[in-house]
Amino acid sequence: MFADFLKRLTQSDAEDFPDEDARLALTALLVRIARSDNDYSSEERERIDRITARRYGLGPGAVSALREEAEALEAEAPDTVRFTRAIKDAVPYDDRLSVVKALWEVVLADGARAEEEDALVRMVTNFLGISDRDSALARQEINPQA
Repeated sequence: MFADFLKRLTQSDAEDFPDEDARLALTALLVRIARSDNDYSSEERERIDRITARRYGLGPGAVSALREEAEALEAEAPDTVRFTRAIKDAVPYDDRLSVVKALWEVVLADGARAEEEDALVRMVTNFLGISDRDSALARQEINPQA
């Protein structure tokens, strides 16, 4: 199942990228950020659930199911480029900036910024075509002290 998804993720044109695939790709990217420091905390999982509920208007059961599917996908996915390429191709700049804000929400959910998380956010931001300045402004919008 995930092999087919990853294949679609890398071969889809933006117009052919279904909403469900975009949801799964973004959620898997959030999971990857949260796991990058080897401390996938309950605060980070809860933040991912809140982000996906708010972003997609999902109820608690659907949010949990999406996150669990994204966790499994993230564990199988060989690299971050696939997620970001699909998101960059399918999502306008302003919406990609909201993806960066969501990444920062997850990074800051446990109250600490690990080097691994910072490095992955910088890489993802670059892959998404978001400037360092816009990423920093997004982080400051989420938490002015961070």
